[in-house]
Parts: sequence; structure tokens; C-alpha cells
Amino acid sequence: MTIKPLADNVVIKATEAEETTKSGIVLTSASKEKPQVAEVVAVGPGGLVDGKEVKMSVKVGDKVIAAKYSGTEVKIDDNEYTILRQSDILAIVE
Repeated sequence: MTIKPLADNVVIKATEAEETTKSGIVLTSASKEKPQVAEVVAVGPGGLVDGKEVKMSVKVGDKVIAAKYSGTEVKIDDNEYTILRQSDILAIVE
């Protein structure tokens, strides 16, 4: 099954959070924060959204930083994705 976002929506998949800190402390799964860096899986077509023309500035494969608790989480075929608006993406990681 594939996800095809509408309007200015973007589908992202979170990258795995690190399991140890830089100083070598191992983190339990309960203490891990939701990762903010994710990979773009699908991009909507943009177009007219709320009366304004929206051009999509991200593309499939981009690594992005999204707002921490934005979007809607969905689980499809044992994979977890987040669907959010392009405006909830804060930056592209290069």
C-alpha cells in the first residue's frame, strides 16, 4: 500500500534515534525523545491551499527537521509514518 498526500501535505518517516549519548550513556527506549530528523517519503502536489498558491520545496528522499509534535502518525504495513503540512517542516538537512 502506498500513501499519496494531497495539497501541501508531506509524508515523512522518522530516522532511528541514537541509543547512546555522545558521552557514552546508553538510553532506554522510555527516555528517548521523538526524533526530529526524518526522510521525506511522499510529497503532495501543492497548489491552492487556503486561498494561497503553495509551491512544494521538499522532494522525496530529502532529510528534514520537522516540528517536534506536529502531524498525524499513521501505521501502514508495519511502518510508521507522519503526515504533516509542508509549513511544519523547519529545515532540510544537507
